[in-house]
Amino acid sequence: MQADFSGKWRSLTLLMLAEVAGMSLWFMSAAILPDLTREFAISDVRQAALSSAVQIGFVAGALLSAFLGLADRIDPRRFFAFSAILAALFNASLLVVEPGGAASILARFATGALLAGVYPVGMKIAVGWGKDDRGFLVGTLVGALTFGSAAPHLLALLGGADWRWSLSVASIASAAGGILCLFASLGPFHAKAPRMQVKAILTAWTNRKIRFAYAGYLGHMWELYAMWAWIGVALTISFSAHMPDEAAISLSRLIAFLAIASGGAACIIAGLVADRVGKANIAILAMVVSGTAALASALTFGGPVWLTIVCVLVWGAAILPDSAQFSALVADYAPPEQAGSLMTFQTALGFALTFLTVQATPLVADHIGWPGVFAIMAIGPALGIMGMLRLKRL
Repeated sequence: MQADFSGKWRSLTLLMLAEVAGMSLWFMSAAILPDLTREFAISDVRQAALSSAVQIGFVAGALLSAFLGLADRIDPRRFFAFSAILAALFNASLLVVEPGGAASILARFATGALLAGVYPVGMKIAVGWGKDDRGFLVGTLVGALTFGSAAPHLLALLGGADWRWSLSVASIASAAGGILCLFASLGPFHAKAPRMQVKAILTAWTNRKIRFAYAGYLGHMWELYAMWAWIGVALTISFSAHMPDEAAISLSRLIAFLAIASGGAACIIAGLVADRVGKANIAILAMVVSGTAALASALTFGGPVWLTIVCVLVWGAAILPDSAQFSALVADYAPPEQAGSLMTFQTALGFALTFLTVQATPLVADHIGWPGVFAIMAIGPALGIMGMLRLKRL
């Protein structure tokens, strides 16, 4: 028993470190965008494409993985390692291609496609280690993912104007994370599908509980990645009303990192509580707070810097904990040998939505301003709450 316990947490620790390292590639282009635009002439459309290409690439990779059942048919540790290492190589290619050019956008697409072998595959490994504490296990993994997603902002802050340094560190970290995952073990609840089961995807529709969990997740994703991708840019504009541009850029990077990272910490804590009070209840609470904080951030935009910072940090902390619980609910309601495919399909649908929101966010902001965009983001949590209430009635 002691050996099993120590093996579980040793493997999960390795998995979390690998997840942090692999997901550090996600927001790399958004984090270094101010430095890129100072050095290169990149149109607004191509700036948005650098960020949204990751999302649409992830969708393509996740759909392919889900329909082929890759996460359920092959050793997920090898799948994770292959994806993280190859993604690192595509990310590093930005050092030699023209930023904002077609090749760089294609490289970001490939990076996103390969990250479909990191995020949902990591969840497949995590849920194999428990049932009664599954909310905590997935919460911890999503927390690790969040720290990884926040890392580009920290790297950009540490690297200053040297965006090549930040890009290189993230690439090296991802490759190292892929290697780390190979040393993790699979848990006693890990299940493997003997063959490709395309019909497994139909379970997402025929199982009403999974369907409502998906609905809640889509409401959550409406705001999540649009906020994560553009909060640094938005805060720079807000802070510039009260300080020089260089100071506003540095402060916005720090707050963007803290806002995203705080969601990771809150995700772990919420996971502990969710296994006791109910995953759907935690998801509803998180969406109530995140939606309210989005509206508060809209009201304080361009106002006192400290007040905007407080609202954004609360928003960042509340915007994520529901994500892990949606995935844990799907794992709970899915046949074990289909869990990996159904969680991967869930993320594919969510990130298909984020492709639209991430791409549209700066364009909408040009017309109605960032406060209006923040208010629109609050619609997602409201719809997600409705989905969770329907789930609870079942």
